[in-house]
Amino acid sequence: MKNFRKIISTILALSMTAALLAGCTISVDPTTGAVNVDTTQDEVDAVRGGEVIDFPGSTTGDAEEDYADYEPQLEYWTEGSPVKAEIEQYVAEVTDPTSDKFIPEEDRIACFDMDGTLIGELYPSYFEYMMFIHRALYDKNYKAPEDMKKFAKDLEEGIYTGDMPENHERLHAKFAGQSYAGMTPDELKAYTKEFMNTEAEGFNNLTRGEAFYLPMVSLVNYLTANDFICYIVSGSDRTVVRGIIEDTLPIPSNRIIGMSYSMVATGQDGKDGLDYLYAPNDDVILGGDLIVKTIKMNKVSQIALEIGKVPVLSFGNSSGDLSMAQYAKSNKKYEGKAFMILCDDTERELGNLEKAASLKKTCDELGFTTISMRDDFATIYGDDVTIVKEEAQEKAS
Repeated sequence: MKNFRKIISTILALSMTAALLAGCTISVDPTTGAVNVDTTQDEVDAVRGGEVIDFPGSTTGDAEEDYADYEPQLEYWTEGSPVKAEIEQYVAEVTDPTSDKFIPEEDRIACFDMDGTLIGELYPSYFEYMMFIHRALYDKNYKAPEDMKKFAKDLEEGIYTGDMPENHERLHAKFAGQSYAGMTPDELKAYTKEFMNTEAEGFNNLTRGEAFYLPMVSLVNYLTANDFICYIVSGSDRTVVRGIIEDTLPIPSNRIIGMSYSMVATGQDGKDGLDYLYAPNDDVILGGDLIVKTIKMNKVSQIALEIGKVPVLSFGNSSGDLSMAQYAKSNKKYEGKAFMILCDDTERELGNLEKAASLKKTCDELGFTTISMRDDFATIYGDDVTIVKEEAQEKAS
């Protein structure tokens, strides 16, 4: 079966493929993280909330034959959502070889922003901002220089008061790289995974590592199963992004485009890379010098450099994603589409109605499709997750 391997990688993002093909039930204890496999059932318990997801295939028959009639579905979207219908129609047309809108598999490129598009960014701010603040101010194993500590304190205060320090995006990019300098990529990923276990502020029953938008996870799986090549193009550090998504989304590490810092060898000792020979006992570590902050036009330039093709789909949620959206929608070879998520839900998310209305106006003018979290998402994080009401009221006001 042509798409079998891709379908398997899709299901892997939700559970464990081998167990599924054996007809197992996989449950994960949300407290201990222990994995339990029950081979007597044909259903798979979702990781959180006791929800059950039905997959094709059972304990009998050939696995490939079991999946022969499998049709990927968009889960967690509101029934009757016009956006869901638009996505499904587009996918049906561009994957149909008889359609004049057909796009070959190698050109079915979809680019996703991460913060606010695939995961929450309001707990109470970007994952990477909060992890940097922890590193600079509260990590007992790291001694931050005074200028870094001062900026971290100003950034933390700005996040909670709404009065962000001047030039904070560039300053964060500079100091975050310095704070992780000397770590290997694997060490930074491990640090990221540890911080993922912290509580998502403003929410009940949610950690930062669990704060994926379930409809968007389903969308990535749906596109992957339909032979789209999905990339994440994020303003966050690419190594951090790799740590955040690797156990949840079927996107390999070489399809992560993000903020980048210099990498050096442990024995390089300040020498230029043209003058240094990597030694057998060397490790690659973060040098800490910013190369590129991947937001706004920089997203487009990095897509052009690293992918070498224009995407046909773009998904974002803020002004930092508008250039990428224009790039996809303006695809001169195929019909491109751009989707922008509106944080307009104040019951299940810490939405901001004023910002959502402003972004919708911009998207309407540019011809982008907006996704309403309130109207198009049947759930966001799962029905067991609730917001702290005081936080929601303050954000919406």
